[in-house]
Amino acid sequence: MYHFFVAPEQIGEKEIWIEGSDVNHIRNVLRMTPGEKITVSSGADGKEYFCEIRRLQEDQVIAEILEQKEASSELPSKLALFQGLPKSDKMELIIQKAVELGAYEVVPMATHRAVVKLDQKKEESKRKRWNAIAESAAKQSKRTVIPEVTKVFSFREAVIYAVETYDVCLIPYECAEGMEQTRAILAKVQPGTSVAILIGPEGGFEESEIAYAQEKGVHPITLGHRILRTETAGLAVLSALMLQLDLD
Repeated sequence: MYHFFVAPEQIGEKEIWIEGSDVNHIRNVLRMTPGEKITVSSGADGKEYFCEIRRLQEDQVIAEILEQKEASSELPSKLALFQGLPKSDKMELIIQKAVELGAYEVVPMATHRAVVKLDQKKEESKRKRWNAIAESAAKQSKRTVIPEVTKVFSFREAVIYAVETYDVCLIPYECAEGMEQTRAILAKVQPGTSVAILIGPEGGFEESEIAYAQEKGVHPITLGHRILRTETAGLAVLSALMLQLDLD
Protein backbone atom coordinates (compact mmCIF):
# COMPACT_ATOMS: atom_id res chain seq x y z
CA MET A 1 0.00 0.00 0.00
CA TYR A 2 1.36 3.40 -0.97
CA HIS A 3 2.08 6.01 1.68
CA PHE A 4 1.90 9.80 1.30
CA PHE A 5 2.65 12.89 3.39
CA VAL A 6 0.49 15.98 3.71
CA ALA A 7 0.57 19.19 5.74
CA PRO A 8 -1.59 19.17 8.91
CA GLU A 9 -4.03 21.66 7.38
CA GLN A 10 -4.78 19.17 4.58
CA ILE A 11 -6.36 16.75 7.05
CA GLY A 12 -10.05 17.32 7.63
CA GLU A 13 -12.52 15.59 9.87
CA LYS A 14 -13.50 13.01 7.26
CA GLU A 15 -11.25 13.69 4.25
CA ILE A 16 -7.64 14.36 3.36
CA TRP A 17 -6.60 16.57 0.43
CA ILE A 18 -3.38 15.51 -1.29
CA GLU A 19 -1.72 18.25 -3.33
CA GLY A 20 1.55 19.10 -5.05
CA SER A 21 3.77 16.63 -6.92
CA ASP A 22 2.02 13.62 -5.36
CA VAL A 23 -1.07 14.37 -7.43
CA ASN A 24 0.78 13.70 -10.68
CA HIS A 25 2.46 10.65 -9.13
CA ILE A 26 -0.89 9.17 -8.08
CA ARG A 27 -2.70 10.03 -11.32
CA ASN A 28 -0.11 9.48 -14.03
CA VAL A 29 2.66 7.30 -12.59
CA LEU A 30 0.84 4.94 -10.24
CA ARG A 31 -2.38 5.32 -12.29
CA MET A 32 -4.48 4.89 -9.18
CA THR A 33 -8.26 5.06 -9.37
CA PRO A 34 -11.11 5.84 -6.96
CA GLY A 35 -11.60 3.03 -4.48
CA GLU A 36 -7.90 2.24 -4.02
CA LYS A 37 -6.51 2.34 -0.48
CA ILE A 38 -3.57 4.43 0.71
CA THR A 39 -2.04 5.51 3.99
CA VAL A 40 -1.32 9.14 4.85
CA SER A 41 0.48 10.98 7.64
CA SER A 42 1.42 14.56 8.39
CA GLY A 43 4.39 13.92 10.66
CA ALA A 44 2.87 16.37 13.14
CA ASP A 45 0.19 14.52 15.09
CA GLY A 46 1.84 11.10 15.43
CA LYS A 47 -1.04 9.44 13.59
CA GLU A 48 -1.38 7.32 10.48
CA TYR A 49 -4.53 7.57 8.39
CA PHE A 50 -5.92 4.63 6.42
CA CYS A 51 -7.80 6.13 3.49
CA GLU A 52 -9.70 5.37 0.29
CA ILE A 53 -9.28 7.54 -2.78
CA ARG A 54 -12.60 9.17 -3.67
CA ARG A 55 -11.86 11.73 -6.37
CA LEU A 56 -8.90 12.56 -8.60
CA GLN A 57 -8.85 16.14 -9.78
CA GLU A 58 -6.32 18.05 -11.86
CA ASP A 59 -4.53 19.55 -8.87
CA GLN A 60 -5.85 17.54 -5.95
CA VAL A 61 -6.63 14.00 -4.80
CA ILE A 62 -9.39 13.65 -2.22
CA ALA A 63 -9.25 10.62 0.06
CA GLU A 64 -11.80 9.55 2.66
CA ILE A 65 -10.48 8.70 6.12
CA LEU A 66 -11.53 5.14 6.96
CA GLU A 67 -9.42 4.68 10.08
CA GLN A 68 -6.78 6.51 12.09
CA LYS A 69 -4.33 5.08 14.58
CA GLU A 70 -1.25 6.01 16.51
CA ALA A 71 1.86 5.59 14.39
CA SER A 72 3.90 2.46 15.10
CA SER A 73 6.69 2.83 12.54
CA GLU A 74 8.81 5.34 14.47
CA LEU A 75 11.52 4.38 16.93
CA PRO A 76 10.96 5.40 20.57
CA SER A 77 14.18 7.44 20.46
CA LYS A 78 15.53 10.13 18.16
CA LEU A 79 18.64 8.95 16.33
CA ALA A 80 20.71 11.42 14.33
CA LEU A 81 23.41 10.57 11.81
CA PHE A 82 26.16 13.20 11.57
CA GLN A 83 27.91 12.25 8.34
CA GLY A 84 31.28 13.53 7.13
CA LEU A 85 30.82 14.50 3.48
CA PRO A 86 31.75 11.48 1.31
CA LYS A 87 32.83 11.44 -2.31
CA SER A 88 30.60 10.93 -5.39
CA ASP A 89 26.98 9.99 -4.70
CA LYS A 90 27.58 8.02 -1.50
CA MET A 91 25.64 10.58 0.54
CA GLU A 92 22.47 9.73 -1.35
CA LEU A 93 22.76 6.05 -0.44
CA ILE A 94 23.62 6.90 3.18
CA ILE A 95 20.57 9.16 3.53
CA GLN A 96 18.24 6.62 1.95
CA LYS A 97 19.35 3.77 4.21
CA ALA A 98 19.56 5.93 7.34
CA VAL A 99 15.93 6.96 6.87
CA GLU A 100 14.89 3.33 6.33
CA LEU A 101 16.65 2.42 9.59
CA GLY A 102 14.78 5.06 11.56
CA ALA A 103 17.09 8.10 11.68
CA TYR A 104 15.35 11.26 12.88
CA GLU A 105 17.71 13.62 11.04
CA VAL A 106 20.88 13.57 8.97
CA VAL A 107 23.52 16.25 9.55
CA PRO A 108 26.21 16.62 6.82
CA MET A 109 29.62 17.61 8.22
CA ALA A 110 32.57 19.32 6.55
CA THR A 111 35.54 17.64 8.25
CA HIS A 112 39.26 18.19 7.73
CA ARG A 113 39.77 15.09 5.57
CA ALA A 114 36.56 15.43 3.57
CA VAL A 115 37.47 15.75 -0.11
CA VAL A 116 34.10 17.23 -1.06
CA LYS A 117 33.84 21.00 -0.65
CA LEU A 118 30.48 22.65 -1.29
CA ASP A 119 29.96 26.33 -1.94
CA GLN A 120 26.61 27.88 -1.03
CA LYS A 121 25.03 27.30 -4.43
CA LYS A 122 26.12 23.67 -4.60
CA GLU A 123 25.04 23.06 -1.01
CA GLU A 124 21.55 24.40 -1.68
CA SER A 125 21.22 22.17 -4.74
CA LYS A 126 22.57 19.12 -2.92
CA ARG A 127 20.41 19.69 0.13
CA LYS A 128 17.28 19.93 -2.00
CA ARG A 129 18.20 16.63 -3.64
CA TRP A 130 19.08 15.01 -0.30
CA ASN A 131 15.77 16.00 1.28
CA ALA A 132 13.87 14.64 -1.72
CA ILE A 133 15.67 11.32 -1.20
CA ALA A 134 14.78 11.40 2.51
CA GLU A 135 11.12 11.96 1.66
CA SER A 136 11.11 9.15 -0.90
CA ALA A 137 12.75 6.76 1.59
CA ALA A 138 10.26 7.78 4.28
CA LYS A 139 7.37 6.97 1.94
CA GLN A 140 8.88 3.62 0.93
CA SER A 141 9.52 2.54 4.52
CA LYS A 142 6.15 3.88 5.70
CA ARG A 143 7.63 6.36 8.15
CA THR A 144 5.19 8.83 9.65
CA VAL A 145 7.74 11.67 9.67
CA ILE A 146 10.13 12.87 6.99
CA PRO A 147 13.63 13.12 8.48
CA GLU A 148 15.33 16.39 7.64
CA VAL A 149 18.75 16.68 6.04
CA THR A 150 20.14 19.82 7.64
CA LYS A 151 22.57 22.39 6.30
CA VAL A 152 26.24 21.41 6.19
CA PHE A 153 27.92 22.02 9.56
CA SER A 154 31.62 22.41 10.18
CA PHE A 155 32.94 19.63 12.40
CA ARG A 156 33.13 21.84 15.49
CA GLU A 157 29.66 23.25 14.84
CA ALA A 158 28.35 19.72 14.47
CA VAL A 159 29.90 18.57 17.76
CA ILE A 160 28.39 21.51 19.65
CA TYR A 161 25.00 20.93 18.04
CA ALA A 162 25.17 17.22 18.88
CA VAL A 163 26.08 17.57 22.55
CA GLU A 164 23.53 20.35 23.10
CA THR A 165 20.71 18.47 21.38
CA TYR A 166 21.21 14.75 22.03
CA ASP A 167 21.50 12.75 25.27
CA VAL A 168 24.27 10.45 24.05
CA CYS A 169 26.88 11.26 21.39
CA LEU A 170 28.97 8.51 19.80
CA ILE A 171 31.93 8.68 17.45
CA PRO A 172 33.14 5.39 15.92
CA TYR A 173 36.93 5.56 15.67
CA GLU A 174 39.29 2.92 14.30
CA CYS A 175 41.77 3.49 17.14
CA ALA A 176 39.18 3.12 19.88
CA GLU A 177 39.58 -0.03 21.94
CA GLY A 178 37.30 -2.22 23.99
CA MET A 179 34.25 -3.84 22.43
CA GLU A 180 33.03 -4.50 25.97
CA GLN A 181 32.94 -0.77 26.66
CA THR A 182 31.14 -0.13 23.37
CA ARG A 183 28.51 -2.74 24.26
CA ALA A 184 28.08 -1.14 27.68
CA ILE A 185 27.56 2.32 26.15
CA LEU A 186 25.04 1.03 23.61
CA ALA A 187 23.21 -0.98 26.29
CA LYS A 188 22.50 2.23 28.20
CA VAL A 189 20.50 3.58 25.27
CA GLN A 190 16.88 3.03 26.23
CA PRO A 191 13.58 4.18 24.68
CA GLY A 192 13.48 7.93 25.02
CA THR A 193 17.27 8.34 24.93
CA SER A 194 18.28 10.49 21.96
CA VAL A 195 21.54 9.57 20.22
CA ALA A 196 23.88 11.37 17.83
CA ILE A 197 26.29 9.27 15.74
CA LEU A 198 29.28 11.08 14.22
CA ILE A 199 30.87 9.42 11.19
CA GLY A 200 34.02 10.53 9.42
CA PRO A 201 34.53 10.74 5.63
CA GLU A 202 36.66 8.29 3.61
CA GLY A 203 39.87 9.41 5.30
CA GLY A 204 38.39 9.21 8.77
CA PHE A 205 38.73 11.79 11.52
CA GLU A 206 41.95 13.52 12.46
CA GLU A 207 43.22 12.89 15.98
CA SER A 208 42.62 16.55 16.81
CA GLU A 209 38.95 16.15 15.83
CA ILE A 210 38.58 13.09 18.03
CA ALA A 211 40.26 14.94 20.90
CA TYR A 212 37.93 17.92 20.48
CA ALA A 213 34.86 15.66 20.39
CA GLN A 214 35.97 13.84 23.55
CA GLU A 215 36.62 17.14 25.27
CA LYS A 216 33.00 18.11 24.58
CA GLY A 217 31.60 14.81 25.89
CA VAL A 218 31.36 12.62 22.78
CA HIS A 219 32.11 8.92 23.43
CA PRO A 220 34.54 7.13 21.06
CA ILE A 221 33.41 3.58 20.30
CA THR A 222 34.79 0.69 18.28
CA LEU A 223 32.88 -1.20 15.61
CA GLY A 224 35.08 -4.26 15.84
CA HIS A 225 38.32 -5.41 14.26
CA ARG A 226 37.31 -4.62 10.69
CA ILE A 227 37.64 -1.18 9.11
CA LEU A 228 34.25 -0.12 7.74
CA ARG A 229 33.73 2.27 4.87
CA THR A 230 32.12 5.61 5.63
CA GLU A 231 28.89 4.48 3.97
CA THR A 232 28.80 1.38 6.19
CA ALA A 233 29.84 2.64 9.64
CA GLY A 234 26.86 4.85 10.42
CA LEU A 235 24.39 2.29 9.13
CA ALA A 236 26.00 -0.37 11.34
CA VAL A 237 25.42 1.74 14.47
CA LEU A 238 21.89 2.67 13.39
CA SER A 239 21.10 -1.01 12.80
CA ALA A 240 22.36 -2.01 16.24
CA LEU A 241 20.34 0.72 17.94
CA MET A 242 17.23 -0.02 15.87
CA LEU A 243 17.28 -3.67 16.96
CA GLN A 244 17.80 -2.64 20.57
CA LEU A 245 15.07 0.01 20.65
CA ASP A 246 12.38 -1.48 18.39
CA LEU A 247 10.94 -3.84 21.01
CA ASP A 248 7.43 -4.45 19.62
